Amino acid sequence: MGETNHGAYLITEAEPSYEDQYRARVRRYLFIMAFRIPMLVLSALVYTWTHNGLLALAVLAVSIPIPWIAVIRANDRPRRRRVEPSRFDAPKADQIALQGHPIHTIDG
Repeated sequence: MGETNHGAYLITEAEPSYEDQYRARVRRYLFIMAFRIPMLVLSALVYTWTHNGLLALAVLAVSIPIPWIAVIRANDRPRRRRVEPSRFDAPKADQIALQGHPIHTIDG
């Protein structure tokens, strides 16, 4: 006998629920922010090992934009699915008119 697939099927084009989107954004934020503390510890270790304050500050400077990046990425719109049509594929009527192509209308 053949195996049956008991997986979930997508039968709608509805967006994921607000709770799912929120959980995904929180996970993305926490993942990015997880790099901040190791960078601070690495900065202290670099200073301890090399006694070079400028090198330790350089490592620290890399960690400064991490919270900003985490917030921007976490609040970003979910990526568009492949089946979702692009809104910018077809030229608009006013762009065609500006290019000198006639626009045919049907009066009716």
